[in-house]
Amino acid sequence: MLIASITKTLNELLDLLSQISDTDYSCPCHQLSNATIGEHTRHSIEMFQCLESQYENGIVNYDIRKRDHLIQTNTDFAQKCILQILNQIEKPNKSLQLQQIVDGEELLIDTNYNRELLYNLEHCIHHQALIKVAVIQSETIKIDENFGVARSTIEYRKQCAQ
Repeated sequence: MLIASITKTLNELLDLLSQISDTDYSCPCHQLSNATIGEHTRHSIEMFQCLESQYENGIVNYDIRKRDHLIQTNTDFAQKCILQILNQIEKPNKSLQLQQIVDGEELLIDTNYNRELLYNLEHCIHHQALIKVAVIQSETIKIDENFGVARSTIEYRKQCAQ
């Protein structure tokens, strides 16, 4: 179920990227404090890439990211990165450690692959909610009504509708 939810979320992002020009993708948005759709997309992609690239050594540090400018400026390249994530995401669950520097102190927190996948899914949805702010008024871009909406909120709305 987790992989299916991630796949759905990333496919929604792929759909958006197929509708937006590189110019609009990399244009600062006032409503996003002058961040770009591309920057939010890059951030989401790189979180998944971190988990993928650090899976084998068992220590995940999301602060060690490339911050690849091409992902945030080129929609075709961003789509290729998402497809690569989708092709590599199914891995056995295993114990991992999350490494983080907080106020100059190194923390190592026990976690596992599935928990980090869930974190990345929720993180991606959060960034999609921000992206939605930037595209919602466009008359040419069509996004799913649940784009950027937490899975728990979608389930709650379904219950309320019954």
